[in-house]
Amino acid sequence: MTALLSNEEKAGIINQHLKNLHYNKFNIEISIVEETAKTTPEAEVLANLNTQLADFDSRIEALEAELDKLV
Repeated sequence: MTALLSNEEKAGIINQHLKNLHYNKFNIEISIVEETAKTTPEAEVLANLNTQLADFDSRIEALEAELDKLV
């Protein structure tokens, strides 16, 4: 089914996914700011948030690589 999509259409889909990932990554960054602002930040929560942040970085990198293949 993907053969029916032009590279421009594929790039548009990837860019939308990238935008969503960047929104979600920023949300995690803000959650880290909130957690560290607490009187007693929870190490487990911060570790989880940092893991999520690393996952977003990996996903963004993978989609950018796919986008580069289309150009």
